[in-house]
Amino acid sequence: MFGRPPALASLLERFREGQPVALARAISMVEDERPGFQELLHAVLTRGPSARRVGLTGPPGAGKSSLLAGVAGAHRARSERLGIVAVDPTSPYSGGALLGDRIRMSELATDPGVFIRSMASRGSLGGLATTTKEVIDLMDAFGFDRILVETVGVGQTELAITAAADTVVVVLVPESGDAIQAMKAGLMEIADVFIVNKADRPGSARLVKEIRLAIHLRTGRALEDVPAHHGVDLSHMGRPAAEPAKPPAAPDAWEVPVLTTNALTGEGLPEVIGALDAHRGWLERSGQLGARRRARARVRVRDVVERELRRAAWSSDAVSARLEGGLDRIQAGEGTPYSVAEEILALLLR
Repeated sequence: MFGRPPALASLLERFREGQPVALARAISMVEDERPGFQELLHAVLTRGPSARRVGLTGPPGAGKSSLLAGVAGAHRARSERLGIVAVDPTSPYSGGALLGDRIRMSELATDPGVFIRSMASRGSLGGLATTTKEVIDLMDAFGFDRILVETVGVGQTELAITAAADTVVVVLVPESGDAIQAMKAGLMEIADVFIVNKADRPGSARLVKEIRLAIHLRTGRALEDVPAHHGVDLSHMGRPAAEPAKPPAAPDAWEVPVLTTNALTGEGLPEVIGALDAHRGWLERSGQLGARRRARARVRVRDVVERELRRAAWSSDAVSARLEGGLDRIQAGEGTPYSVAEEILALLLR
């Protein structure tokens, strides 16, 4: 399908031999969108995904890096080979990553079974960098057993991690304030596992209760076993005796666990690992793993098409000429951005 320049062929050969330097160079090639990066991705992605992809997200200061380091250590104890993607805020001076995550994971950096890539967000919304998904794909193709992805601190609408991970872990802390209110239209909807980190701090038990209540409200199961005022259960009034109060839940629906941890001491880490394993098992049994991968592929195809359309449109001399002429008509009151855009689209689709 694509030509193979000698340099690209050499990189692919070393990549397939499992040389970490080749992986690092492939990632840099994709991040910078250097010539041939599409050919590289096409060559290595034909076998499809196989790694277990876990994303950790949540507000700034929740302790995601420390928790990720603990989770990574537990998986390394099981001899799993790990790829880690840590998305850091962009430095306002250099434009690169601030590397705070790399500092907190310094013990892992010397482990030959762990490959860590820090990425600058570069102003990208959603908690990930623009090319994070491609980097994860490269790590998957490289043969890692598990890929852990840490986002920058996110809010309720920055949810790009759902298009990159099989399992999404939302990390909160007791002092996050009105976390439930912030999550109602966002993080609450995407979490497969909730973790209240720094659980030794005041308010952790209350936050756990609030999250569990919010989960029950979302699934429609809140207060289903709570009697009415003064202990009188009025929930069955007006219904035939044989009619169930609610439709039965799906026999194998995933119930989102809410766990507590202290990443600095390791407290709660075994339960986190157990929850990740349990969710993976549920994904495979229920068919959701295939469904999520298919949805992820759909998003990727759209992303690539949109990127290539933008590239084709704004690198075209004909489109540039049509744009300049359209701007003249707009200034003269003879056109609008919509009419000019329609002309450009007609030219592209001709």
